[in-house]
Amino acid sequence: MAPTTALPTPLVSTEWLADHLDDPTLRILDATVHLAPPAEAGGAWSQTTGRPEYLAAHIPGAAFADVIADLSEPDGGWFTKPSPERFAAAAGRLGIGPDTTVVVYAVNVFWATRVWWLLLANGFDNVAVLDGGFGKWTAEGRPTRSGAESYPPAEFVGTPRPELFADLAEVRQVVENGGGACLVHSLSPEDYRATETVSYPRPGRIPGSRNVFVAALLDPADGTFRPVPELRELFQEVQAEPGRKVTYCGGGIAATGDALALRLLGETDVAVYDGSLMEWTSDPSLPLEVG
Repeated sequence: MAPTTALPTPLVSTEWLADHLDDPTLRILDATVHLAPPAEAGGAWSQTTGRPEYLAAHIPGAAFADVIADLSEPDGGWFTKPSPERFAAAAGRLGIGPDTTVVVYAVNVFWATRVWWLLLANGFDNVAVLDGGFGKWTAEGRPTRSGAESYPPAEFVGTPRPELFADLAEVRQVVENGGGACLVHSLSPEDYRATETVSYPRPGRIPGSRNVFVAALLDPADGTFRPVPELRELFQEVQAEPGRKVTYCGGGIAATGDALALRLLGETDVAVYDGSLMEWTSDPSLPLEVG
């Protein structure tokens, strides 16, 4: 059975999803995770699954995609992308096969963009993020269900695209050569200019980075992504630089929000630095800019 509707963009509206809830090829995934920075220097970030909230209320038919337990590499670091084999097994358990359509949402949309990016990086294109997420869905009075739901297991089929992720060696080469790609820092302006931090081993940004705060991409009224002309203005300096765009944040989650926006703007050579600041700032030999 082929998907009844191909997804037009990386984003689908709540109206689109409501109209397609009965599509037997549709796979809806709740990817919620709760993350909090350490309270003091040297402390650990807290990461908590969103499964309890999912069990209390979710979009009808949705399965829970556990980013912490299933869609990250065990002992690989901070939400390190899983191996292609591990990802394929997890995606198959979620019912994602070659003839399915996937829509991902989360309470914080950037967990949904992370799963969207993982699917793209593993060769699966028929996936989109729910624009406005669960907050917009419930604000509009749309139906929810409680308890666990699942889809029939499937065989995930996809050819990995390693170029969608950048590693430390690539980013280091960009910094040392003073070009070759535009590095995009996805955290707040305060994080970008940081001279002190409790969140990472060292404060600062990767040298030469541009700053596009991922939260600024969203309309505060309903959590949807801003229209393309507004996004283009936010990325004006980034798009003025030719070639590849490499986004990063603390651990490769928020950076996928900037990656989605760049895709909306027509950029095709985009990568996420998976290790991000967690990895870069842990090596005292690597340079940082502050202030």
